[in-house]
Amino acid sequence: MSAVRPDLTAAMWRKSSYSSAHADNCVEVADGVPGHIPVRDSKDPQGPMLLFTAEAWNAFVRTVKSGRWA
Repeated sequence: MSAVRPDLTAAMWRKSSYSSAHADNCVEVADGVPGHIPVRDSKDPQGPMLLFTAEAWNAFVRTVKSGRWA
């Protein structure tokens, strides 16, 4: 069974608030995609992107904020 990927052609991408204006390693996320969190590398906006479920993204953010990946 193949998963249906959301159409991201009109997605509004934003840089992580932890990225500086001149940083080379920036992550961008797109909001407004129900149930999913699209993530891409700002240096390669036409390149591959990752698509997380909202649950998986929230677990990742909680883990990072907890300091377990320091």
